[in-house]
Amino acid sequence: MLFAIICHDKKDSSSVRMANRPAHLEYLGGHKEKAFAAGPMMTDDGDGMIGSLLIMDFADKAEAESFAAGDPYNQAGLFETVTVVPWKKVIPAD
Repeated sequence: MLFAIICHDKKDSSSVRMANRPAHLEYLGGHKEKAFAAGPMMTDDGDGMIGSLLIMDFADKAEAESFAAGDPYNQAGLFETVTVVPWKKVIPAD
């Protein structure tokens, strides 16, 4: 089942994001078979990162929440909020 993992960074936390980015990318690389799409959410001008959006395939919500909790960004305290919700791909149709 696909899950959207929506993470909003704490204000003025770009240094935390950049310091933990290599570990975050390595973590995602270790789960790439579960990834449908992943990337940062950007500021309106596209110059800064303000959060993360990941669409991942897990057996259930507990597994998705465990993945989100293990993300080095989350463990470093980067996120103000983390929301995990089931997600259904509709368009484009497969």
